[in-house]
Amino acid sequence: MTVRAALAGLTTRGRSFLAAAVAAALSAVLLGEKDLLRVAVLLAILPLLAVLYVGRSRYKLACHRTLEPHRVPVGASSRIVLQLQNLSRLPTGTLLLEDRLPYALGSRPRVVLERLGAQQASSVAYTVRADVRGRYEVGPLVVRLTDPFGLCELSRAFPSTDRLTVIPQVTPLPTVRLAGEYAGSGESRARSVAVHGEDDAATREYRRGDDLRRVHWKSTARTGELMVRREEQPWESRATVVLDTRAHGHRGDGPTASFEWAVASAASIAVHLRHSGYKLRLVTGSGLDADASEAGGDGILLDHLAEVRLAQRSDIAALVDRVRQRSDGGLIIALLGMLTPAEAKLLAALRGNGATCVALLLNSSTWLNLPAAARAEAAQTRSAAVVSLLQSGWRVVEVEHGSKLAALWPQAGRGSQGFAWRAALAETVAGGVR
Repeated sequence: MTVRAALAGLTTRGRSFLAAAVAAALSAVLLGEKDLLRVAVLLAILPLLAVLYVGRSRYKLACHRTLEPHRVPVGASSRIVLQLQNLSRLPTGTLLLEDRLPYALGSRPRVVLERLGAQQASSVAYTVRADVRGRYEVGPLVVRLTDPFGLCELSRAFPSTDRLTVIPQVTPLPTVRLAGEYAGSGESRARSVAVHGEDDAATREYRRGDDLRRVHWKSTARTGELMVRREEQPWESRATVVLDTRAHGHRGDGPTASFEWAVASAASIAVHLRHSGYKLRLVTGSGLDADASEAGGDGILLDHLAEVRLAQRSDIAALVDRVRQRSDGGLIIALLGMLTPAEAKLLAALRGNGATCVALLLNSSTWLNLPAAARAEAAQTRSAAVVSLLQSGWRVVEVEHGSKLAALWPQAGRGSQGFAWRAALAETVAGGVR
């Protein structure tokens, strides 16, 4: 670090001292005052000594940053620990530490270390809090070297950064039995035992090439034909969580927007189903198609949902196609924004292959203070979309602004709105017959 670079690092105070020294020197010459000239020399020497002190410093510093934890839910805090070590044989002067942070994590923390001895280390900590999900770069750390009088200041930056992931808030959900959650493969598609007994349900006729070790002799003796045990693959609970990312389907801004409610609900439902033993798949309108079957599946899902954003060009047809690419029955839970009746009809294609479909349909217009005419129009469109979904066999749970997912979740199991629609339809038909 050269003295020339240190001169460029003079602070406002140091430059003021030099300006005062020049002014005092000119006044001393004009007025012939030797004492004033001594004052000018003193004012000039102080910042120059500070420049020499800082400029000739040969510090070797090492920095290590730790995030505790590195993944936090929205609204929670993370503790960031900075450990700075002086690797040189000389003690340092005053150090000002400033860790660079994105705006969403708050203002940049500034910490003063008075002195670090030779080979000495010191740690400082601060906390950050984010109310908006996402991935945030923490760092780099900037160390400012200064003299005891604050006349000269130079900066050094460590290139290393760390990443803090702010995930959606996960809400615990009550245990609900969801019909249609089972899916599987193999030669037997039935879970119940046949009326003739368990042996008959698990055997079939011998085929050329079958392993003789699979011959079931009891069934063979009873039927008079060679019978073998079926090859079955275990049945498993499968679920697909679908997140609608159409920008025109959601309303509101920031953490209180309808889309943020949908993302947090998708995270809560996905984690709940995984802990209930489901083999889970997450599909979004932005192109994400992720499986979460392994041990760290919760973290994978939440990391994906931390970064998901609204898409201007997303549409329901593309979302349906993406889900159907690997659809094999089971349970489909979709978090949907505002739908038109035509878009609701497209979702009927997901009912194939015996899938049970549950829609959490957000009335995103309630996230805005709309005029009465606009509210009436939105309500009419939404009602037509709900009827279209119910007619195609979907279960529909309507979501208003301020709704709590834990309170709505039992409706996904009961399918109460579907039953109510069928009852109303039956009454209509009966009235027409009369």
